[in-house]
Amino acid sequence: MSSSSEEKEKEREEDSIDTPVPSSKSGKRFEELYRLKGVLGTGAFSTVRMGYHRSNREKTYAVKCVNRKKLTEEDEAALLDEVSILKEMKHYHIIRLFDFFKESSTYYLVMEEMTGGELFDRIVAKAYYNEKEARDTCKILLEAVGYMHSNNVAHRDLKPENLLLVSISDDSEVKIADFGFAKKVYEESSLVTQCGTPGYVAPEILEGLKYDQRADMWSVGVILYILLGGYPPFIENTQRELFRKIKKGDYEFHEEYWGTVSTEARTLIKSLLTVDPKERLTAQQALENPWIHGDADSLAKKGLDKNLASLKKFNAKRKFKAAVSTVVAVNKLNSLGAAFKSMGVKES
Repeated sequence: MSSSSEEKEKEREEDSIDTPVPSSKSGKRFEELYRLKGVLGTGAFSTVRMGYHRSNREKTYAVKCVNRKKLTEEDEAALLDEVSILKEMKHYHIIRLFDFFKESSTYYLVMEEMTGGELFDRIVAKAYYNEKEARDTCKILLEAVGYMHSNNVAHRDLKPENLLLVSISDDSEVKIADFGFAKKVYEESSLVTQCGTPGYVAPEILEGLKYDQRADMWSVGVILYILLGGYPPFIENTQRELFRKIKKGDYEFHEEYWGTVSTEARTLIKSLLTVDPKERLTAQQALENPWIHGDADSLAKKGLDKNLASLKKFNAKRKFKAAVSTVVAVNKLNSLGAAFKSMGVKES
């Protein structure tokens, strides 16, 4: 990155981390400082609403209102872990937590408002798509993940649904969201909880081995494979077969979709989808890959139109599954199976 781009990035980061004043540190209650507006979304024990600070009605936030009475002790501990980690994250490509209020019946998380929707939805709306666009997205993802890892944080649930856009006008304002599974890592291979999302989860987690931030790099590899190929590297109808393929690192680059993709890009994916986490690239190592530093004009000429058509099908299926999962959320014995749920792996 050039010095001028570094200065620009620093300016953007500083602009993005301004916290409303006065804040919760003033001792004032949430309702004394903020006003809530329409509902943006709902969850099992929370509602996300648009809100603004009383000192500035022009700037709006996404406020997550969590009903404390519905939380188990475990849920509450996980939420407070998430808040603690998000407070530390001050990177332009990671969603910001601006303020947090702990009140008798409700937790209020004042988050950055993301109005651009999911990154993949934006990509599939394009008429044309090329390797430069995929490369730029990958670089952003690697930089943000590298920042997390340098701050001893493992995200543990990197997937397309958690790559969001700030606005509808800028494709480069991508941010990593949903730190519900994020965890601090103080020692190598010290995490034990089996969590993540089918298709994106690293083999060492499925094997029940102790792991660390390197599990995120596997997920980055899966996302990059989808960004370039238009479909996931691991696709099976049954949970058992899906997990078997992931644990063996059993995937391939089908000539129909990968024949014209840069060799360096495929090499990068191979270096991320490596079963042995010790052999897997770190985010910083991945950023040194020649494809990441490739000539923008040359990469822009490498069209991915056929792969974009495949990506549109994959995304439509993904959105449909998400909609179905929402409808049947009350049914704990879902299609992924009770065994899948018992290990804490999220539905896709």
